[in-house]
Amino acid sequence: MSAIPLVPASYEQEWHLPSKGRVGMYGLIIAESAIFTIFVVAYVYYIGKSLYGPTPQQVLDVPIFNTICLLSSSVTIWLSERAIERGNMRGFGLWWAVTITLGTIFLVGTGMEWYKLIYHDGLTIRTNLFGTTFYSLVGLHATHVVIGLIMLGLTLIFTLTGHVRQEHSERVQVLALYWHFVDAVWVVVFTVVYIVGR
Repeated sequence: MSAIPLVPASYEQEWHLPSKGRVGMYGLIIAESAIFTIFVVAYVYYIGKSLYGPTPQQVLDVPIFNTICLLSSSVTIWLSERAIERGNMRGFGLWWAVTITLGTIFLVGTGMEWYKLIYHDGLTIRTNLFGTTFYSLVGLHATHVVIGLIMLGLTLIFTLTGHVRQEHSERVQVLALYWHFVDAVWVVVFTVVYIVGR
C-alpha cells in the first residue's frame, strides 16, 4: 500500500535562499535602528532639562519643505525601482536623478538651518543639553543622508556610463532599502525634535 502525500503536488513550492544583499541590508538597518533608538531616547530624556537657553521653542522652525522633499524621494526611488524592473533604463536614470536632487535639497536645507542656529541663534553642540542632543541626533541622520547620496550618486554615474542594466534591479532595490530607511528615520526624528520637543 503506497503512502498518500499530505500536500498536493500543486502546492509544493521550491524554497530559495534570500539574496545576500537583502539579508546584509536588513542586518545593517536593524543595527542602525538600534543606534538611532539610543539617540532618540537620549533626546527625549533631556527635553526641557537645559539650564539656560536657547530653547527649542525659541530657535527651531519646523522644516516642512525639507521634509516634503525627503519623503517625496521615497516615491521617486520607488518609481526608479519599477522602471529598472521593466528595463526602462532612461526612466530609471531620470527618477534616480530626481531622488538625488530631493535628497540634496534636504541636506542643503539642513545646512542652512544649522548655519542659522549657530551664527544667528548661538546654539552650538556645547551651548546646552538641547544643543548637544539636537546636533547629535539630527547630525546622525544627516550623516546617513550623505552616505546615501554618495551611493546613489555612484549608481547614477554607473547608469550614465551604461554599467547598470535591468539584471542589476535586485542590487538597486537593496540600495533603495537603505534610502527608505533614511526617510523612515526622518519621520521619527522630525516628530521627536520638531513636534514633541518644541
